[in-house]
Amino acid sequence: MASLATLASGQPLDDSIRGAIGAFPGKVGVFAKNLDSGATYGLAPDEPVRTASTIKVPILAATYAAVAAGRLTWTQPVILRGIDKVSGAGILTEFSNGVAIPLRDLTHLMIVLSDNTATNLVLDKVTAEYVNAQMDKLGLAHTRAMRKILGAGQLAGFSTAGRQKENERFGLGSSTPREMVTLLELLERGTVVNAKASAEILAVLKRQQDQSGIPRRMSALKIANKTGALDHLRSDVGIVYASGGRLAMAITVDDIPEVAWTVDNPGYLLIARIAELLVAALAK
Repeated sequence: MASLATLASGQPLDDSIRGAIGAFPGKVGVFAKNLDSGATYGLAPDEPVRTASTIKVPILAATYAAVAAGRLTWTQPVILRGIDKVSGAGILTEFSNGVAIPLRDLTHLMIVLSDNTATNLVLDKVTAEYVNAQMDKLGLAHTRAMRKILGAGQLAGFSTAGRQKENERFGLGSSTPREMVTLLELLERGTVVNAKASAEILAVLKRQQDQSGIPRRMSALKIANKTGALDHLRSDVGIVYASGGRLAMAITVDDIPEVAWTVDNPGYLLIARIAELLVAALAK
């Protein structure tokens, strides 16, 4: 689905994005929508992708739904055990075993620092199955939480979707660029759980600290986003609050040939360039 949007130079947006992708040998999925003008752009927007840590946005939305329904409370303490600690992003691996952490604090760590241990502790309370039920209510049938983040302990936390053989390739979760943008739009419209919950979720996303992708070349703009990273994948979903409108976007770069855990990973560089082109053409 190519866009008729053009850059200031007159070059069509689709040509510019395909030019930026160039000879990259992997897969790129993009969807963007100006929430004020309605202008859109898509490149394989409905192709299911591995979410990596961007699935933490649906998990956060489902946690708000669970609290609103009285299933959970924000102040309930969750005990951190040694067996709960998993590798990767975050700081809870440095916390003492037995410490009690309020659920709300865990959700903040899950997004702001992409803490994997915090994510698993949240999923212990919310469950991946409940996340998927909430996504169904929002009409996001391809957005699935598959399982907890696997550490050295016993495999656990799988949803029904996560136990299906055909979904093993997705790891933590699956979605499509279009569905992630739809979720962002619903948040911006104030219709995920309620207006207060939607605003609080966006406020947390605005505080997340990974600036390697969408925000990389737009530090002057307010952005609410969440990144995801695997050995051969980088992704970012977010809303850029530009002068020409609120631009929601989801970009996934998969099959990156080299494994490079730096801020200059080629996947992040490509995401940053695509985001820059999207803002220039759709939010001008």
